[in-house]
Amino acid sequence: MSSNETLRVVARVTAQAGKDGEVKAILLALVGPARQDPGCIGYELLQSLDDPCDFTFVEEWASDADMQAHLATPHVQSALSQALSLLAAEPDIRRYATIA
Repeated sequence: MSSNETLRVVARVTAQAGKDGEVKAILLALVGPARQDPGCIGYELLQSLDDPCDFTFVEEWASDADMQAHLATPHVQSALSQALSLLAAEPDIRRYATIA
């Protein structure tokens, strides 16, 4: 990744069956503070139309360092500690560079 490219992140979070409402509330509370984090260019939370337990964050960061700093913030750490016991699996966080 060159220094002038942004980092794109797709992070999938899957709630346990019947826990989607609780997970949704935790994730929604994360959006506002995350959008204020240094280097945040874009931060969206999506919920699948086919499976209400399937949530996906689509993020854009100015740099990998900004994204790593975001992951270490109290609001992310708090959300993770609240949500982990409600999830069907560990969050799947994938980092991407734009190639075209």
